[in-house]
Amino acid sequence: MALLGASAALLAHRTLSRQLDERLAEGLTPAPAMVFGAPLELLPGLGIDRTGLAARLDELGYARRDHARRAGEYAVEPDALTLIPREGPQEGRIARIRFAPAGGADRYVTAIEMPPGRRAERLVLDAPHLSTLHGRDRRRRRTVPLAEMPDDVVRAVLAAEDHRFFTHPGIDAVRIAGAAVTNLTGNRSYLVGASTLTQQLIKNTLLSPEQTVRRKLREQALALLLERRLPKPRILELYLNEVYLGHRGSFAIHGVAQGARALFGKDLRNLTLGEAATLAGLIRAPQTHAPHRYPERATDRRNGVLQAMVDLGLVTPDRAMTAAREPLTTVTDTADREAPYLVDFVRARVESRLDGWRGGGRALRIETTVDLHLQRLAEAAVREGLDRIADRRGAPPETPPQAALVAVDPRSGAIRAMVGGRSYQESQFNRAEHARRQPGSVVKPFVYLAALERAAREPGMRFTPASVIDDRPTTFRFGGRPWRPVNYGGVYDGPVTARAALARSRNVAAVKVGELAGFGAVARLWAAASGGPTPPAYPSIVLGSFESTPLEVAAAYTVLANRGVRAPLHAVSRITAGEEVIPRAGDRPQPVARADSAFLVTSMLRSTLDTGTAAAARRNGFAHDAAGKTGTSNDLRDAWFAGFTPTLLTVVWVGMDDDSPLRLTGAEAALPIWTAFMRRALAKRTLPGFMPPSRVNLVDVCADTGLRATHRCPRSIAGAFAAGAEPGARCPQH
Repeated sequence: MALLGASAALLAHRTLSRQLDERLAEGLTPAPAMVFGAPLELLPGLGIDRTGLAARLDELGYARRDHARRAGEYAVEPDALTLIPREGPQEGRIARIRFAPAGGADRYVTAIEMPPGRRAERLVLDAPHLSTLHGRDRRRRRTVPLAEMPDDVVRAVLAAEDHRFFTHPGIDAVRIAGAAVTNLTGNRSYLVGASTLTQQLIKNTLLSPEQTVRRKLREQALALLLERRLPKPRILELYLNEVYLGHRGSFAIHGVAQGARALFGKDLRNLTLGEAATLAGLIRAPQTHAPHRYPERATDRRNGVLQAMVDLGLVTPDRAMTAAREPLTTVTDTADREAPYLVDFVRARVESRLDGWRGGGRALRIETTVDLHLQRLAEAAVREGLDRIADRRGAPPETPPQAALVAVDPRSGAIRAMVGGRSYQESQFNRAEHARRQPGSVVKPFVYLAALERAAREPGMRFTPASVIDDRPTTFRFGGRPWRPVNYGGVYDGPVTARAALARSRNVAAVKVGELAGFGAVARLWAAASGGPTPPAYPSIVLGSFESTPLEVAAAYTVLANRGVRAPLHAVSRITAGEEVIPRAGDRPQPVARADSAFLVTSMLRSTLDTGTAAAARRNGFAHDAAGKTGTSNDLRDAWFAGFTPTLLTVVWVGMDDDSPLRLTGAEAALPIWTAFMRRALAKRTLPGFMPPSRVNLVDVCADTGLRATHRCPRSIAGAFAAGAEPGARCPQH
């Protein structure tokens, strides 16, 4: 019997050893896919203040100090912020960022000084870490080397969970007995379990959570084996980066670095001693001691950990006493602070590469195009805008309005910011990608573009931005049936130029232009521009009576901003596994319309902001050269605004998830969000204007008649025309 027992034990040992060795060869913890934003870029005119920049640096893992002395540190001064970059061309050099005086209407960077006596036009810092993906698991995790973890955090975890970690072989017989006594007497709150850190790591990475004697014995055996294969510091590092710290929304929080972000909104290196003890005290019971839900329990647990640190000589009594008196302050939610809708968007596009990825222990690095500064501005604009809309509508709390915002670089199609709803914590449904709603009048520019394209192809057809359209109540007959579209508010202009009709979003005029272009041509043009399905070629297509998503609208508008070329939208710029670059699938830029036709429509859409339905943007402080279009669907259900400068294109949708009427127009609901975002995003930046292509001429025309202006015309504008299509006659009315 003894021989059989020894043989069984040897067999079990070999089996467990093989299992452990195979897992170690792949990586004990799954090789993560780390998602990064675009590098933080500072430059004069950037809309941010000292507090905002300090928050961005904290997100990057910079440590706040009284004086910045080493790379990766920063200090906030009375009139500036000093930092020492740890990456980029200015790595290791002191940089002082100066801001507009406090109390002013605008918050922006005024100068970047590089002592002694030099200035820089820009300062490029690290790429922010947005999230860590594990196959199909919804996890948040940040991986930090043990050498970069603060001593207070490491000591607090050891005191709370396994203070004999560096002396036991993987299991702690003394701790098992001590925990049993503690649990019976209840004398000390910080010793409530018997598992060592090594055992917990084994349980979390190799075993199921079942509570059986057999599983516990396997856990202990594997812990002993692991300690013979890996050094103690490596085991501790793995544990601290893997330990489970509860859930926030639908995401599991793993690792002390992510825990610091989720609980306190801080980088791990900026935690106080009290916060480090709170984090360590959470490990045993993350659901029942979550500080944002159970502050009294979390405080008691924190103080127990602090006392344990004193008893073990890991901290002085004075420091522990000071930490115990700290108020327990946590952030209510950080799920929306890591571009979660965009991260999900990225995940869906690289899912096949993430599913079961191990890659010999190599982590995937997914570099995205998101500008975290713009992302924060977008989130704030959406949040503030929705609060204002909810107050205006007086809607009950259970049916709040929702919104989506997509900001892209129209030249490349790179997505710079994405907001998919009011709160990711409340709803993970990404309305920017998946909400198919009627786009309303944001389609009208493509009706005019289709007419300009036909005029360019057919010499006998004349249509220009100065063409006069009869905007009066009209009954059309299509398919033998009468149809009588109406203008919003019952306002009609009579004879009106195409430019003015588009700027004022006149429905009757748009239908007449669509009839001229051909409704089938409008449908095909929209499909080619948006990348979405081809809508039915009914006359109502010109009023946006089909369905589209904010992402499709953004893609379509790149055609206007990019001289007729559709820039395919993308959020992933590069994927690497170690030194290996993984090819990124993606569409190529696609010519959709002539460069001159696209520019003419862009020129017409400038009038939307200057004198048309989006003039409120100018009144509210947005002064950059821009073009755009409001949109409102039937029964005031959906509100849109799509607008762009040469370098930034943003689409905003506002509506109700149940498709009930929003009861607000695009100018009332979507335009204010767009304006707030774009004004802050571009702040005091100096931007290029829209440059006409070679076959476009600018001619001063009368705003009323569209003919060449005379000195008597009360309003004249610089009208854009395809070469050879300029009006020859002078205005006869003035």
